[in-house]
Amino acid sequence: MHVSVIGNPDDTVVVTVRGNLDLATAPVLRTTLDQVLDRPHPRVVVDVSGVGFCDPAGLGEIVSGHRRAAGSGGWVRLAAPGDWLPGLLRTAGPMPALGIFPTVADALAAGL
Repeated sequence: MHVSVIGNPDDTVVVTVRGNLDLATAPVLRTTLDQVLDRPHPRVVVDVSGVGFCDPAGLGEIVSGHRRAAGSGGWVRLAAPGDWLPGLLRTAGPMPALGIFPTVADALAAGL
């Protein structure tokens, strides 16, 4: 798995994930989210357009980041999930109100 981070002039951050997001690789995402969420009112889009597979551990890191950001007055949004998301959501059960968008641009444009 590969993770990259791009900061934007409006103080939003896009975290792009490529590869499989699973129990073995989720700690890499956790470490990255810990770094970008360590600010007041964090606003983060996690671009998963390049993720071919995600298990509950991977999704759990995104949800955990969402909860942490919300607790600081910010948000984490999920952008461009693949066909794996509906099945994973059925398996994982009820999730908090995580914003899911078809593209990174849509997630960023949804309002700050």
